[in-house]
Amino acid sequence: MELRQLKYFIGTAETLSFSEAARNLNVTQSTLSQQIKQLENEIGAQLFHRSSHSVALTEAGSEMLPYARQTIESAEMCMNRIADINDINAGTLNIGVTYSFAPILTESLLAFRRQYPGIKLNIFYRPMAELMEMLRSRCVDFALAFKPSVAIDGVESHILFQNYLAAIVSQDHPLAESQSVTLDELRRYNLALPAQGLQARNAFDRAAAGISDLKIRVEMNEVNILLKIIRQSSLVSVLAEATIHNEPGVKAIPLSFPDNEMAGCVHTLKDGYRKKSMAIFIKLLSESVAVSERRNAWL
Repeated sequence: MELRQLKYFIGTAETLSFSEAARNLNVTQSTLSQQIKQLENEIGAQLFHRSSHSVALTEAGSEMLPYARQTIESAEMCMNRIADINDINAGTLNIGVTYSFAPILTESLLAFRRQYPGIKLNIFYRPMAELMEMLRSRCVDFALAFKPSVAIDGVESHILFQNYLAAIVSQDHPLAESQSVTLDELRRYNLALPAQGLQARNAFDRAAAGISDLKIRVEMNEVNILLKIIRQSSLVSVLAEATIHNEPGVKAIPLSFPDNEMAGCVHTLKDGYRKKSMAIFIKLLSESVAVSERRNAWL
């Protein structure tokens, strides 16, 4: 049994099409069929039901698929570990980030690029739920997001700093000089909120569950545009305070309600392989001015 044959089997099982799998794997269909047939002969079981119109997994094929995936993942982890023994002169680091973390990430990203220019960084901005799926499917090496209200299976959350929900206003807004604002006071203002499903919005909706007459005038999932609107209007938004790090023209007024805490976290797979580049990036992030300021402000 060869790794190549397992990859061919997985590719065919995921597409249920020999022609599509062959295209995806950059081999001829005859080569793909031949290799899978050799695999079937070796294990003594048919893996696919084949007909002129369809392809389906047999019982043996369904049973074998998760083990084949695990074998390929283990082999790739082995290769990654060996590569990491060498100097970090090449490779890829895939980072998932929620929109609220974008301003905090910039400093560490630039510092990492200066020190390790040979590492390619792929940055994915997504809502929390999508990032956790990407993490579990190993599309990202780690994710930066606030701690979820409920623990996520198979994921570890390592706290970087504590933060809080805040009313975000322009520097000329009447609330700009306030020390704090209550949820009830927000009823007086027209609101521009992050879209439902984003972490800050989820936290706000839980906190304001008993308030039915909030004047929500704008909702969007693009935080940069949301902040631009806040700068140029009298609208009030609600975001994590960390979201406006190094953002000019806006101020964050802490919202006054019990347990107003949002822990900024690095999320990783439990027992997953940690790339050296990942450990270095997280260390840079932990020591960055952006994170240190929020950590110290909470003490």
